[in-house]
Amino acid sequence: MNNIFLSILANTTKPLFTNDAVVLGILLMTLAFVFQTSQSPRFKGFYKYVPALLLCYFIPSVFNSLGIISGEESKLYFVSSRYLLPASLVLLTISIDFKGIRRLGSKAVIMFFAGTIGIVIGGPLALLIVSAIAPDVVGGAGPDAVWRGLTTVAGSWIGGGANQTAMKEVFGVGDKLFSAMITVDVITANIWMAFLLYGAGISTKVDSWFKADSSAIKEVQEKVENYQASIAKIPTFTDLATIMAIAFGCVAFAHFGADNIAPFVKTNAPHLAKFSLTSGFFWLIVIATTLGLILSFTKARNYEGAGASRMGSFLLYVLIASIGMKMDITAIFNNLGLFLIGIIWMLVHIIILITVGKLIKAPFFFVAVGSQANVGGAASAPVVASAFHPSLAPVGVLLAVLGYAVGTYGAWFCGIIMQSIAE
Repeated sequence: MNNIFLSILANTTKPLFTNDAVVLGILLMTLAFVFQTSQSPRFKGFYKYVPALLLCYFIPSVFNSLGIISGEESKLYFVSSRYLLPASLVLLTISIDFKGIRRLGSKAVIMFFAGTIGIVIGGPLALLIVSAIAPDVVGGAGPDAVWRGLTTVAGSWIGGGANQTAMKEVFGVGDKLFSAMITVDVITANIWMAFLLYGAGISTKVDSWFKADSSAIKEVQEKVENYQASIAKIPTFTDLATIMAIAFGCVAFAHFGADNIAPFVKTNAPHLAKFSLTSGFFWLIVIATTLGLILSFTKARNYEGAGASRMGSFLLYVLIASIGMKMDITAIFNNLGLFLIGIIWMLVHIIILITVGKLIKAPFFFVAVGSQANVGGAASAPVVASAFHPSLAPVGVLLAVLGYAVGTYGAWFCGIIMQSIAE
């Protein structure tokens, strides 16, 4: 027993549990614990201030930091993002009021681009500030020049993994530096995501501070809730089997499409890589979401009454836990200088978001999803959107797709500015 505790406290490179069957069990028990206690009167005061969704994300990150499980060793995030995420998007969009989504207006797009501008400006500004107070942090030469590594963070925070990789190749970033920048990217972005998930739980208070009119968002929520109530029934085994068949049948089709479209584009139109059109993950998310929207115009929509969106939400929560498992809180202390750049960078992004949101009186939903569509991309933007209401997950996906399109351009421009500052 003492050896077990010593291994945990030492936070060794080898986690206590490496079998993904065990890790999955731990994550599912964590989710069950959170939701069971959130329904208990004894914990009512606690959950009044700490949203259940935040704990589903934060507790696995603590397990990862203590060395109990490992986000790096586990394949659960890959499985969750490639299989469960597209399945959940199908189930969450199957009952969507598409016309209602369109009526949400332009503020969502405005907040997305405000977030993009915050990242493009924030990187050079953070580099400038840190170079003045700690010039040794932003040094390096050739492939190991810090400014080069920061371009990959810009690519990730505006578009996603494909854009990040593109910046690594465009600016010739060294492998060791690239690894350090991935850590800065993941930790800083996940800390901000935790704040957004908390904000979703108090969105009414935040909206009142923004003096925002969130009636259009509430209208979409109410329409979906009313529709769910009108067709609600006790699901049969056949209903559940059909719902799973619809979800993972669409996932299969999306994977088949992605496996063929992405290589075709890469071979015949490689210049489209700047729009992430050569990324299989891009096509996977786009096709799955599109199929869900198409099904919302068919009789498949009635399976919402048997709990389609609830099953989709569960799959999404497994993804949330697996995302949290990737964050190692202790990694912040390994390279405080680089994290200082990341934190200042993110603060600039946040300040611009809040300023623009306040000026146009945008609901916090648009602020949060506009930010996460940039910083988190398609893997986490729908997570933040669904924290407000499951019916709003497609908004996060649509904005994340927009991030894929502008990510390479924005990150390249940000990199050029950082290069001029470094020189």
